[in-house]
Amino acid sequence: MTQIRPVSDLRNKFSEIETLVAERQTPVFLTKNGYGSMVVMSLDMYDRLTDNIESKLDEADLQAKTDPTRYTHEEVFSSIRNQIKAR
Repeated sequence: MTQIRPVSDLRNKFSEIETLVAERQTPVFLTKNGYGSMVVMSLDMYDRLTDNIESKLDEADLQAKTDPTRYTHEEVFSSIRNQIKAR
């Protein structure tokens, strides 16, 4: 179940939030004045979300060094939009 809490809970109920993010591996969405403000998650969850990104960026850097082909931002974003529409 999605956990949505006021940002004041981060100060007032830190141990509850810590239990949710660390033990239950559940992100907690914090609001300020009724609007989304931030998300708190465990380091493990963050690592899982971002782990593949670094290797993909390294792969892209290597490809950019070995392939002289360059694309404009319009070409790149158009291709991405088309791939999303195809799904």
